[in-house]
Amino acid sequence: MRTDSDAVLVLGGRSEIGLAIARRLVAAGSTRVVLAARRADDLDEEVRNLQGAGAEAVHCIEFDADDLAGHAEVLAQIERRYGLPATTLVAFGVLGDQVAAEQDPAAAVAVVHTDYVAQVHLLTLLAQRYREAGRGRIVVFSSVAGVRVRRANYVYGSAKAGLDGFASGLSDALTGSGVRLLLVRPGFVVGRMTRGMSPAPLSSTPDTVADAVAGALARDREVVWVPGRLRLLSALMQVTPRALWRRLPR
Repeated sequence: MRTDSDAVLVLGGRSEIGLAIARRLVAAGSTRVVLAARRADDLDEEVRNLQGAGAEAVHCIEFDADDLAGHAEVLAQIERRYGLPATTLVAFGVLGDQVAAEQDPAAAVAVVHTDYVAQVHLLTLLAQRYREAGRGRIVVFSSVAGVRVRRANYVYGSAKAGLDGFASGLSDALTGSGVRLLLVRPGFVVGRMTRGMSPAPLSSTPDTVADAVAGALARDREVVWVPGRLRLLSALMQVTPRALWRRLPR
């Protein structure tokens, strides 16, 4: 199995956070980026952005995160064409519509499928490939919303809570294999996904998250909170009385 030591794979090739991290990894020495997304033939702007950051080559491949049956073949295609990337950013996800999800079970399941089930499926495949290679890095995006699930967004929050637990366990399982997993726990991120929403306290931007992730990768960290003060806030969240907790707006 061939591993390209400087290649970065972004699963969710339109992700603002994923692209911002890829730019920083390019600046740190990665020369190639693979963007995996739906409508992969319509990623011209993303490709130009990465080339402008210094990437020598940017490749695009069709990828549907919700198509579990297609995951293994997509990863195999990437490996055959470009080698096994040194770093994979699992950067896809949806916020969903909480009101719709409370009224329509299919809407609730769709959020959980993308934000939890599809991630578990891909992470399991990635872990297998990287274990065989004996090296590699995986970046997983949890959320402060999953630390203690709130009434205002409990469908999304429950999916992130599940993902956080799975990724934490997978990280432990990978110990000693040569494979590293970085679990990212951002708070509210002001960007395309949250457009139209009022920023929450301790909000970040995609660039802020990318800076934190790049730094955590350089220091070989296992978990990073963005911003760092959320670590303390999460401890307070755990002891907040439920009667007060359920009234929080988000």
